[in-house]
Amino acid sequence: MEKTICSDLEIAQQTVLRPIREIADRIGLQEEDFDTYGKYKAKLTDGLLNRLGTKSDGKLILVTAINPTAAGEGKSTVTVGLGQALHRANHKTMICLREPSLGPTMGLKGGACGGGYSQVLPMEEINLHFTGDMHA
Repeated sequence: MEKTICSDLEIAQQTVLRPIREIADRIGLQEEDFDTYGKYKAKLTDGLLNRLGTKSDGKLILVTAINPTAAGEGKSTVTVGLGQALHRANHKTMICLREPSLGPTMGLKGGACGGGYSQVLPMEEINLHFTGDMHA
């Protein structure tokens, strides 16, 4: 049986997104812990750090300073994939990525949203609108 290969964009566009409020509820965030940017994106507020400051720290895995493949799979793809794998192994997981900045490479090196089935979505909105880089 022949396997169809999809581009990152095709995979992203085939995915049914869950509203960010549903995801926030699932991980125990309160309404004042985040500011929404549309239906599917949000940024955490400083108040969350204060609210959770007395809780014990979790474990941290830092993914940094790796060379991406020629197709651009690097730190973001590894981070998202690792979070997915740990979640699938029944660990409570959360990943944190910096805001993407395509900068002068205009996406030639990737957009800090991962790739393949290890992406942060909505990819196009995050890469083009989340930080305002393209508008600056």
